[in-house]
Amino acid sequence: MSRLPPDSESVIGELPPGTVQPRGLAWLVAAAAVTVVLWRLPGGNYILYPFTILATWFHEMAHGLTALLLGGKFLKLAVFQNGSGLAYYTGPLFLGKIGQAMVAAGGPMGPSIAGAGLIVASRTVRSASLCLKILGIFLLISTAVWVRSPFGIVMIPAIGTVILGVSLKGSPRTQVFAVQFLGVQACVSTYHQLGYLFSYSAGPLGLSDTAQMQQALWLPYWFWGAVIAVSSLLILVQSLRVAYRSG
Repeated sequence: MSRLPPDSESVIGELPPGTVQPRGLAWLVAAAAVTVVLWRLPGGNYILYPFTILATWFHEMAHGLTALLLGGKFLKLAVFQNGSGLAYYTGPLFLGKIGQAMVAAGGPMGPSIAGAGLIVASRTVRSASLCLKILGIFLLISTAVWVRSPFGIVMIPAIGTVILGVSLKGSPRTQVFAVQFLGVQACVSTYHQLGYLFSYSAGPLGLSDTAQMQQALWLPYWFWGAVIAVSSLLILVQSLRVAYRSG
């Protein structure tokens, strides 16, 4: 059976052993480890700043879209310069208290789910390129429809434009690695906010997401923080297994 040229439809899992597959996975694991180290170093947050803002966008979009899927109205979202954000929705939700808990959980789970989707999309160059285009375009659309903070109106489309540029001008390997790298960054961003997951209060922003889950489902906020942290790790591991499993 004839195959397409490598640049048109390269499947990561089907590459010969010892070439791209193990090396790419090693780089991604190293990137995740370096990210965690940079969080602890002075100035490290500045290096990772664009990915922090992107993770916040995933977080707040997940809140809003979950509310929308459950019958609410997604009003707007705000992304702030310090990396925090807010999503605003209104209206009654399907499933009542359970629906409220799902909206609260949607935020911290959003980056992991989106990151897993990006990583799985990297199995082929075609799907990686398409995924970058969809993400870039959706960042631009979300700015027009929902983003209402001055900082977000500038930063979110800037990130979207860069991602679109990579999808249009980047080499096939660059596109695949970019999708994977963005996916890993999104997944590990959950661990950048571990303190938030295990906190009852979000400061001036009100109750934390896990505290809102406690109010809706009664189990303590730290229990839901642990569930989200473990689930995010499992999602990352499973997405890497899917992306790198043999053909």
